[in-house]
Amino acid sequence: MKKQNIIKKNTDFQRIIKSIRPFKSKYYIVYFENIQLNNYFFGISVSKKIGNAVVRNKLKRQIKNIIDKNNYQNNFNCIIILRTSILELNYQQKEEELNKILYKLSIIKEKK
Repeated sequence: MKKQNIIKKNTDFQRIIKSIRPFKSKYYIVYFENIQLNNYFFGISVSKKIGNAVVRNKLKRQIKNIIDKNNYQNNFNCIIILRTSILELNYQQKEEELNKILYKLSIIKEKK
């Protein structure tokens, strides 16, 4: 995922989380917001309950890799929060579950 497409500021995370109703699954909580900019942005959050820094960073890298495999519509912010049950899944299952959610939100154009 390109650095220009990442939400990093805590204020942006808090604003989106407080104002948007989430889409929840067993493994992810996804907040989706339409914006006016001609680009898309993703933010990824992993709780300390999931594991130590090595585990959390590995999960973030995997999610970024899954995100890179798709083409997206423009004009949205998306925050993905991982739940502790994500540790039960292998990489293929994580990819299927996340893509299923992103298709439901209709933000994926097509796979690369």
